[in-house]
Amino acid sequence: MTNPGEPVSRCGFAAIIGAPNAGKSTLVNRLVGQKIAIVTHKVQTTRARLRGIAIEGRSQIVFVDTPGIFAPRRDLDRAMVEAAWSGAGDADLVILLVDSRAGLNAEVEAILASLDGIARPLVLSLNKVDTVRPETLLSLSQRLNERRPFAATFMISALTGSGVEDLRRYAADAMPEGPWLYPEDQIADLPQRLLAAEITREKLTLRLHQELPYALTVETETWTERPDGSVRIDQVIYVEREGQRKIMLGKDGQTIKAIGQAARREIAEAIGRPVHLFLFVKVRENWASDPERLKMMGLE
Repeated sequence: MTNPGEPVSRCGFAAIIGAPNAGKSTLVNRLVGQKIAIVTHKVQTTRARLRGIAIEGRSQIVFVDTPGIFAPRRDLDRAMVEAAWSGAGDADLVILLVDSRAGLNAEVEAILASLDGIARPLVLSLNKVDTVRPETLLSLSQRLNERRPFAATFMISALTGSGVEDLRRYAADAMPEGPWLYPEDQIADLPQRLLAAEITREKLTLRLHQELPYALTVETETWTERPDGSVRIDQVIYVEREGQRKIMLGKDGQTIKAIGQAARREIAEAIGRPVHLFLFVKVRENWASDPERLKMMGLE
């Protein structure tokens, strides 16, 4: 029970929604102050909801990084979009992130049309403002607020951090009163096995090009604690065709070796202990329509 005169603690969820490549994962990393979400130049990198935890004054804000909202074509797409809207519907605050360079395009229009069913406080955040002329930003902000009035509008650059502190303070004040849900030093709500798989998927996406990143998924099959304090991690990379497996392995296995080295270093840094990472590439046709695979990814 809070004593009279004692500062009130707050805790709640702020969902960040938007079109693919709006910068949601970059923003979550910036809000939290550390990298917890994978970031690549590819659209639709985020597949499941990821929770990043930030402290602002007496408030603990759980920022929910959701998959980009787009027109789904396959089971995986539909599960990703459903995860995004579910995250928004469960939140105490919804932040619509819009790429200022893309403006009010068809994807943003579709999201705005669907926001009528979200009975949550809604704020607008225009991202990448350092790449757009001020008069263009003002016009875009006006058009979006005419389309749907927002409780507040923020001009930010998730990449440089400009304006992000103002958004974090606003979110902190918007959280409901209540005890914190996580320890003060916890920055993410993501099982280590899934975190490790996401790091490897990021390295794959950065290394490989064209459509291959969308045809693969990574699963942590075993996680073995060793007596010396290190951990052995065995991961399986599933692709849809044999030709994709050959691309991933590379000549004499050099591609998968380089990816494994990069992933191992970052996983070790993330969990704070030595890592022995072993990657295996398997072909599984139509894995994106397999309910068991979607469940392993945190999707339903």
